[in-house]
Amino acid sequence: MTTTTDSEPSDTGHRALTTLVGWRHFTGDHPPIPDLLAPGERAVLSEHARRDHDEARIDYHTRLTVIATTTMKAVAQKGRRLTLLNRHAVSARRGLILSGAAGTGKTTAITQFGKMHEAADRARHPHRSDRIPVLYITVPPAATPRMLAAEFARFLGLPVTQRANLTDIIEAVCGVCCDTATSVVICDELHNISLTTRAGADVSDTLKYFAERIPATFLFSGINVEREGLFSGTRGEQIAGRHTLLRTTGFPYTDDWHSVVAALEDTLRLHEHRPGTLVGMDRYLHRRTAGMIGSLSALIREAALDAILTGTEKITKTSLDTIDLDHAAHTKSL
Repeated sequence: MTTTTDSEPSDTGHRALTTLVGWRHFTGDHPPIPDLLAPGERAVLSEHARRDHDEARIDYHTRLTVIATTTMKAVAQKGRRLTLLNRHAVSARRGLILSGAAGTGKTTAITQFGKMHEAADRARHPHRSDRIPVLYITVPPAATPRMLAAEFARFLGLPVTQRANLTDIIEAVCGVCCDTATSVVICDELHNISLTTRAGADVSDTLKYFAERIPATFLFSGINVEREGLFSGTRGEQIAGRHTLLRTTGFPYTDDWHSVVAALEDTLRLHEHRPGTLVGMDRYLHRRTAGMIGSLSALIREAALDAILTGTEKITKTSLDTIDLDHAAHTKSL
């Protein structure tokens, strides 16, 4: 069986992180930061040039620069140490579980670690195009062992026929991972596994089997996974004994929050925005978003897009007030 090629995705539909092509697009994507034009330069732009300039800034703000939060730094440090610790392990490898409420930056943290690990692997092996250092999957809702194994196969581009049984899929996946030197496996949406059910226990056993067969460091992420019974019973004890748990929460109103707001503001590319405006509203922003980094990022990015589309070119409290946030942030801010 062969894996997919490192070709450019033909459209955004092929850029899902749960495929090798999509993951490689993500890890190799370094969007340019648009320049801000002087008032005189902007005034003499043709209509076509102005439209191109605005479109570049719109595209930039839709994927605003990732901010190095305390969670991201902790995952990077712990993940790096674990990959080194597991380098020569033949069994009982150590892993990491990231658990917390939605919107606290879990997926961003683990995918950014995966991106860093992939970049480091490429730097160490610049002439090797056959390596797949990182594998990323999400656990499907109501997953079965075969569904989970199929997610591994889908990332690698391995065909899964109706006749293929679980053992066939696992053997193919583990063979490719070993041949391509996979050293980090990221499993997101771990909360879709509940050890309190037979199906969940079977999926957990399948994941454990993958972790034994693939010589890699496993990183898991999910919403409050402790509440799903992940550490209960014999299986739970095994998981707890091999994995470090990192909790993610909303930011309290401290200097860390102030720094995150300042960092996000520095990334803006708006012509009339006055630096320090958002920093001066950091208490208001904390109240609006309940300290959730995901909600804060969405709020500021949407406000920036609105500023470009309306021509105001700045973010104000008035413009922020017009933007509806996700229901979770809205509920917590009441």
